[in-house]
Amino acid sequence: MYFLTKELYFPPVDEATPDGVLAVGGDLSIERLQLAYKSGIFPWFEDDEPILWWSPPERMVLFFEDLKVSKSMRNVLNQNKFKVTFNTAFRDVITNCKKVIRKDQPGTWITNEMVEAYCKLNEIGIAKSIEVWQEDELVGGLYGIDLGHVFCGESMFSKVSNASKIAFIYLVKHLEKNNYRILDCQVYNDHLASLGCVEIDREDFMMILNY
Repeated sequence: MYFLTKELYFPPVDEATPDGVLAVGGDLSIERLQLAYKSGIFPWFEDDEPILWWSPPERMVLFFEDLKVSKSMRNVLNQNKFKVTFNTAFRDVITNCKKVIRKDQPGTWITNEMVEAYCKLNEIGIAKSIEVWQEDELVGGLYGIDLGHVFCGESMFSKVSNASKIAFIYLVKHLEKNNYRILDCQVYNDHLASLGCVEIDREDFMMILNY
Protein backbone atom coordinates (compact mmCIF):
# COMPACT_ATOMS: atom_id res chain seq x y z
CA MET A 1 0.00 0.00 0.00
CA TYR A 2 1.39 3.37 -1.06
CA PHE A 3 1.38 6.51 1.09
CA LEU A 4 0.72 9.55 -1.08
CA THR A 5 2.50 12.87 -0.76
CA LYS A 6 1.73 16.16 -2.51
CA GLU A 7 3.10 14.66 -5.73
CA LEU A 8 0.34 13.94 -8.25
CA TYR A 9 0.91 10.20 -8.57
CA PHE A 10 -0.72 6.81 -8.09
CA PRO A 11 1.07 3.44 -8.11
CA PRO A 12 -0.01 0.77 -10.63
CA VAL A 13 -3.38 -0.72 -9.70
CA ASP A 14 -1.99 -4.24 -9.46
CA GLU A 15 -0.07 -3.13 -6.37
CA ALA A 16 -3.32 -2.86 -4.37
CA THR A 17 -3.85 -5.03 -1.32
CA PRO A 18 -5.98 -8.18 -1.70
CA ASP A 19 -8.95 -6.10 -0.48
CA GLY A 20 -8.28 -3.46 -3.11
CA VAL A 21 -6.70 -0.61 -1.13
CA LEU A 22 -4.04 0.97 -3.31
CA ALA A 23 -2.96 4.12 -1.50
CA VAL A 24 -3.54 6.31 1.55
CA GLY A 25 -3.46 10.08 1.89
CA GLY A 26 -3.10 12.77 -0.72
CA ASP A 27 -6.01 15.11 -1.31
CA LEU A 28 -9.30 15.46 -3.17
CA SER A 29 -8.09 18.05 -5.66
CA ILE A 30 -9.66 18.18 -9.09
CA GLU A 31 -6.39 17.05 -10.66
CA ARG A 32 -5.93 14.06 -8.35
CA LEU A 33 -9.54 12.91 -8.68
CA GLN A 34 -9.35 13.13 -12.47
CA LEU A 35 -6.13 11.10 -12.49
CA ALA A 36 -7.66 8.55 -10.12
CA TYR A 37 -10.74 7.79 -12.20
CA LYS A 38 -8.79 7.72 -15.46
CA SER A 39 -6.48 5.18 -13.76
CA GLY A 40 -9.26 2.89 -12.48
CA ILE A 41 -9.04 4.19 -8.90
CA PHE A 42 -11.65 5.78 -6.62
CA PRO A 43 -11.69 7.26 -3.09
CA TRP A 44 -13.74 5.54 -0.40
CA PHE A 45 -13.31 6.24 3.32
CA GLU A 46 -15.19 7.19 6.47
CA ASP A 47 -15.27 10.67 7.99
CA ASP A 48 -12.71 9.88 10.67
CA GLU A 49 -10.29 8.03 8.35
CA PRO A 50 -7.50 9.24 6.09
CA ILE A 51 -8.32 9.27 2.38
CA LEU A 52 -8.24 5.69 1.06
CA TRP A 53 -7.85 5.02 -2.67
CA TRP A 54 -9.24 1.76 -4.06
CA SER A 55 -8.85 -0.45 -7.09
CA PRO A 56 -10.57 -3.71 -6.11
CA PRO A 57 -9.49 -7.02 -7.66
CA GLU A 58 -13.04 -7.49 -8.95
CA ARG A 59 -15.03 -4.59 -10.36
CA MET A 60 -18.82 -4.39 -10.41
CA VAL A 61 -19.97 -3.21 -13.84
CA LEU A 62 -23.01 -3.21 -16.06
CA PHE A 63 -22.87 -4.21 -19.71
CA PHE A 64 -25.88 -2.39 -21.07
CA GLU A 65 -27.44 -5.41 -22.78
CA ASP A 66 -27.58 -7.12 -19.37
CA LEU A 67 -29.82 -4.48 -17.76
CA LYS A 68 -32.70 -6.17 -15.92
CA VAL A 69 -35.98 -4.28 -15.80
CA SER A 70 -38.71 -6.22 -13.99
CA LYS A 71 -42.29 -6.30 -15.21
CA SER A 72 -43.39 -4.25 -12.20
CA MET A 73 -40.65 -1.71 -12.93
CA ARG A 74 -41.75 -1.43 -16.54
CA ASN A 75 -45.25 -0.71 -15.28
CA VAL A 76 -43.91 2.09 -13.09
CA LEU A 77 -42.03 3.58 -16.04
CA ASN A 78 -45.13 3.41 -18.22
CA GLN A 79 -47.18 5.32 -15.64
CA ASN A 80 -45.06 8.44 -16.18
CA LYS A 81 -45.33 9.43 -12.53
CA PHE A 82 -41.84 10.86 -12.51
CA LYS A 83 -39.88 13.44 -14.47
CA VAL A 84 -36.20 12.70 -15.09
CA THR A 85 -33.56 15.36 -15.74
CA PHE A 86 -29.84 15.20 -16.47
CA ASN A 87 -27.33 17.24 -14.51
CA THR A 88 -29.63 20.05 -13.33
CA ALA A 89 -29.31 19.70 -9.53
CA PHE A 90 -25.95 18.08 -8.81
CA ARG A 91 -25.38 19.52 -5.34
CA ASP A 92 -28.89 18.52 -4.27
CA VAL A 93 -28.31 14.96 -5.48
CA ILE A 94 -24.95 14.45 -3.78
CA THR A 95 -26.27 16.06 -0.57
CA ASN A 96 -29.22 13.65 -0.52
CA CYS A 97 -26.86 10.73 -1.16
CA LYS A 98 -24.80 11.90 1.82
CA LYS A 99 -27.87 11.90 4.10
CA VAL A 100 -29.12 8.42 3.21
CA ILE A 101 -29.07 5.94 6.08
CA ARG A 102 -27.74 2.68 4.66
CA LYS A 103 -28.14 -0.80 6.09
CA ASP A 104 -25.08 -2.11 7.99
CA GLN A 105 -23.27 1.23 7.56
CA PRO A 106 -22.84 3.39 10.70
CA GLY A 107 -22.12 6.64 8.85
CA THR A 108 -21.60 8.11 5.43
CA TRP A 109 -18.51 7.91 3.26
CA ILE A 110 -19.57 11.10 1.48
CA THR A 111 -17.79 13.64 3.67
CA ASN A 112 -18.28 17.40 3.46
CA GLU A 113 -14.88 17.65 1.79
CA MET A 114 -15.97 15.11 -0.80
CA VAL A 115 -19.20 16.99 -1.51
CA GLU A 116 -17.26 20.16 -2.28
CA ALA A 117 -14.67 18.31 -4.37
CA TYR A 118 -17.28 16.61 -6.55
CA CYS A 119 -19.27 19.83 -6.94
CA LYS A 120 -16.08 21.37 -8.36
CA LEU A 121 -15.81 18.41 -10.75
CA ASN A 122 -19.41 19.04 -11.74
CA GLU A 123 -18.63 22.68 -12.50
CA ILE A 124 -16.03 21.60 -15.07
CA GLY A 125 -18.29 18.96 -16.61
CA ILE A 126 -16.71 15.79 -15.22
CA ALA A 127 -19.09 14.84 -12.41
CA LYS A 128 -22.74 14.55 -13.47
CA SER A 129 -26.09 13.69 -11.95
CA ILE A 130 -29.45 12.20 -12.86
CA GLU A 131 -32.47 13.62 -11.04
CA VAL A 132 -35.91 12.08 -10.52
CA TRP A 133 -38.76 14.45 -9.68
CA GLN A 134 -42.31 13.92 -8.46
CA GLU A 135 -44.54 16.98 -8.47
CA ASP A 136 -41.48 19.29 -8.48
CA GLU A 137 -39.88 17.49 -5.52
CA LEU A 138 -36.52 15.78 -5.92
CA VAL A 139 -37.28 12.21 -4.84
CA GLY A 140 -34.35 10.25 -6.26
CA GLY A 141 -31.16 10.39 -8.23
CA LEU A 142 -27.58 9.36 -8.66
CA TYR A 143 -24.24 10.91 -9.52
CA GLY A 144 -20.91 9.82 -10.89
CA ILE A 145 -17.86 10.61 -12.98
CA ASP A 146 -18.21 10.85 -16.76
CA LEU A 147 -15.09 9.70 -18.59
CA GLY A 148 -16.67 9.94 -22.04
CA HIS A 149 -16.70 6.18 -22.72
CA VAL A 150 -17.18 4.87 -19.17
CA PHE A 151 -19.45 6.34 -16.51
CA CYS A 152 -18.31 5.67 -12.95
CA GLY A 153 -21.39 5.58 -10.72
CA GLU A 154 -20.75 6.84 -7.20
CA SER A 155 -23.96 6.83 -5.17
CA MET A 156 -27.75 6.96 -5.48
CA PHE A 157 -30.67 7.85 -3.24
CA SER A 158 -34.42 7.34 -3.19
CA LYS A 159 -37.06 9.10 -1.10
CA VAL A 160 -39.94 7.17 -2.65
CA SER A 161 -40.16 3.61 -3.91
CA ASN A 162 -38.32 2.91 -7.19
CA ALA A 163 -36.94 6.45 -7.68
CA SER A 164 -33.28 5.42 -7.66
CA LYS A 165 -34.03 2.52 -10.02
CA ILE A 166 -35.63 4.97 -12.45
CA ALA A 167 -32.51 7.14 -12.32
CA PHE A 168 -30.36 4.08 -12.94
CA ILE A 169 -32.43 2.87 -15.89
CA TYR A 170 -32.52 6.30 -17.52
CA LEU A 171 -28.76 6.64 -17.09
CA VAL A 172 -28.15 3.25 -18.71
CA LYS A 173 -30.36 4.13 -21.68
CA HIS A 174 -28.54 7.45 -22.05
CA LEU A 175 -25.10 5.81 -21.93
CA GLU A 176 -26.10 3.09 -24.39
CA LYS A 177 -27.53 5.66 -26.83
CA ASN A 178 -24.29 7.64 -26.68
CA ASN A 179 -22.01 4.65 -27.28
CA TYR A 180 -20.44 4.35 -23.84
CA ARG A 181 -18.80 1.02 -23.18
CA ILE A 182 -19.91 0.20 -19.61
CA LEU A 183 -21.32 1.61 -16.41
CA ASP A 184 -18.79 1.18 -13.60
CA CYS A 185 -20.51 0.44 -10.29
CA GLN A 186 -17.25 -0.20 -8.38
CA VAL A 187 -18.12 -2.80 -5.72
CA TYR A 188 -20.67 -5.57 -5.37
CA ASN A 189 -24.02 -5.22 -3.68
CA ASP A 190 -27.22 -7.21 -4.05
CA HIS A 191 -29.21 -4.25 -5.39
CA LEU A 192 -26.80 -3.73 -8.27
CA ALA A 193 -26.75 -7.47 -9.00
CA SER A 194 -30.56 -7.44 -9.24
CA LEU A 195 -30.27 -4.81 -11.97
CA GLY A 196 -27.91 -6.95 -14.04
CA CYS A 197 -24.49 -5.81 -12.84
CA VAL A 198 -21.69 -8.37 -12.69
CA GLU A 199 -18.17 -8.55 -11.31
CA ILE A 200 -15.25 -8.68 -13.73
CA ASP A 201 -11.52 -8.97 -13.05
CA ARG A 202 -9.63 -5.72 -12.53
CA GLU A 203 -7.47 -6.55 -15.54
CA ASP A 204 -10.53 -6.82 -17.79
CA PHE A 205 -11.92 -3.57 -16.39
CA MET A 206 -8.65 -1.77 -17.07
CA MET A 207 -8.64 -3.04 -20.67
CA ILE A 208 -12.10 -1.53 -21.17
CA LEU A 209 -11.13 1.69 -19.40
CA ASN A 210 -7.98 2.11 -21.49
CA TYR A 211 -9.57 1.08 -24.80
